[in-house]
Amino acid sequence: MAEYHFLTIWRIEAPLDEVYAAIQDSLHWPNWWPSVRKVEQTASGNVNGINNIRRYSWQGKLPYRVVFDIRATRIEELVVIEGTARGDLEGCGRWDFSRQGRVSVVHYEWHVRSKRWWMNLVAPVARSIFVRNHAQIMEQGGKALARLLKARMVNQEHLDLTMAS
Repeated sequence: MAEYHFLTIWRIEAPLDEVYAAIQDSLHWPNWWPSVRKVEQTASGNVNGINNIRRYSWQGKLPYRVVFDIRATRIEELVVIEGTARGDLEGCGRWDFSRQGRVSVVHYEWHVRSKRWWMNLVAPVARSIFVRNHAQIMEQGGKALARLLKARMVNQEHLDLTMAS
């Protein structure tokens, strides 16, 4: 299986509670994040959202979709949202939130393995294309979030941590 480990950092000049709320409310991501085709709740978690399961359908510029479920495993308001993925991709994702003056800082770490046979087959030659596609999806998301919040995107970083894992 092909493995990917990414870190995206968004710095947005917006209140942290608004940034957190927009990311936490992933059922509405398709309204503002073009690569998110569909999000649906498939299981309810506890009152804090732990163990809720949402199915995500994503498509970047490449002509394929990936679909996976995320089970929320840790939620601390304004601090962290973490979950495990199962489906076309399996692994874990984690959103960390902080402030630097007037700027909200969002770190998104995505550590997954591909479960799709064809992606694993072509990964040795297409890996850089998959990495670039992920970076474009995340860049698009950061810009869309800033537009949604009528805020300034200070900057974005996209790192491939796969070789460091």
